[in-house]
Amino acid sequence: MIKKVFKTILNTIPRPILIRASYFVRPVLAFALKGNRFTDPIDGKSFRTFLPYGYGNQRNNVLSPSTLSLERHRLLWLYLKNETDFFSKQLKVLHFAPEQAFYNRFIKQKNLDYTTTDLESPLADVKADICNLPFESDLYDVILCNHVLEHIPDDTKAMQELYRILKPGGMAILQIPQDLSREKTFEDNSIIDKKERAKIFGQYDHVRVYGRDYFDKLRRIGFKVDEVNYTAKLSKEEVEKYCLAKGEIIPVCYK
Repeated sequence: MIKKVFKTILNTIPRPILIRASYFVRPVLAFALKGNRFTDPIDGKSFRTFLPYGYGNQRNNVLSPSTLSLERHRLLWLYLKNETDFFSKQLKVLHFAPEQAFYNRFIKQKNLDYTTTDLESPLADVKADICNLPFESDLYDVILCNHVLEHIPDDTKAMQELYRILKPGGMAILQIPQDLSREKTFEDNSIIDKKERAKIFGQYDHVRVYGRDYFDKLRRIGFKVDEVNYTAKLSKEEVEKYCLAKGEIIPVCYK
């Protein structure tokens, strides 16, 4: 029943409205699902279960009731916290389509000169097209652009813009939904039915399914790319406790 309700909500209510509504829903969900089986490392709160999520095939036990983080958010948080100086060094950061799980925390970090950007998000400081960004070249120490490129028809131009505005020596984390069993990225613009697109691409507004060739495409743009399998550094118990997707790759890119 819960899965069906969440699927209906995701497929019928526009995302900007969902973002605003979630501020009222989150405290109720967090209270109702309190427990000690699973923990969200972003806020340290524990629950007896996480919520299902997905536009096409829903995944069980993946959406944190408190931060609304998914597997990829929790994995990225652990990586930034444990393996980088993101929370301690003075950094100029640009965050595309800022996720709620991160936004309120990053904006409070005194070490970060933090700017958000998106075409539609109510959390965006700058409304901008990722293929034609209004920022100077070599400007940002860190760029976070996660689960955005799969929405962009001309992802080559978007990648070029991301490379342009990143400082030499800077870091860009460019997560995408990826099928690692697929060698080549798949696109088919002839599929226009929303349900069919959700089934094939994972979400009705995705334009492709990235394969393993994603990393080499970033390299052709000019990035040095580290394919970080961070769950391999965590114990089996930690992967289960934090509800992570074992084997998910974080594309950590440098200029």
